[in-house]
Amino acid sequence: MNTQDQILFLLKTRGPSTAQQLATLLEISSMGVRRHLDAWLEKGLLLTEDLADKVGRPARYWLLSEAGHARFPDRHSELTVQLIAQVRTLFGQAGLDKLIAAREQSSETSYLERMAGAKTLSKRLAKLVEARDAEGYMAQLEKQPDGSFLLIENHCPICAAATACQGFCRSELDVFRRTLGPASTVERVEHLLAGGRRCVYRITPV
Repeated sequence: MNTQDQILFLLKTRGPSTAQQLATLLEISSMGVRRHLDAWLEKGLLLTEDLADKVGRPARYWLLSEAGHARFPDRHSELTVQLIAQVRTLFGQAGLDKLIAAREQSSETSYLERMAGAKTLSKRLAKLVEARDAEGYMAQLEKQPDGSFLLIENHCPICAAATACQGFCRSELDVFRRTLGPASTVERVEHLLAGGRRCVYRITPV
């Protein structure tokens, strides 16, 4: 991955950042980063936002535009949306619910197979994150000071489908709860479709 693409990846996974923050992460000069940022800005993939820090003048933060987010593709989005509409037209909401349930069952089976032999919650979560990352969600896991975990998904490869039918989002939350088991609670604390930058789930041991 070249430096320009690394910048887009960092802005996707870390959110709005200053040129200096990006330079530190990439271990290159801030001038070099700004040159790449300006190039992406000119192409319409980035936006800027000036935010006041605690002291001093406002700092310029760089963030992905809609076109920038589109560089991380939704899987066959147009076809998916068309198929969802056709299922709803031909078979009604009941037919669409059956489609969601079938996908839910398939995902649950796949995740449970990955988790086979993982006895602790942290190990089960690690397997779940591996699966979600492989599916294109750019997933990562962060342990919190209170003992809970954050499952962070920086990208949604089925965003178009989820927008057309939010049952897919509800379904995924249910799958997480069942596969992780009764030893934990799972709640969605950040939601892409509700205006969040990404989807984040808090998993708390019971």
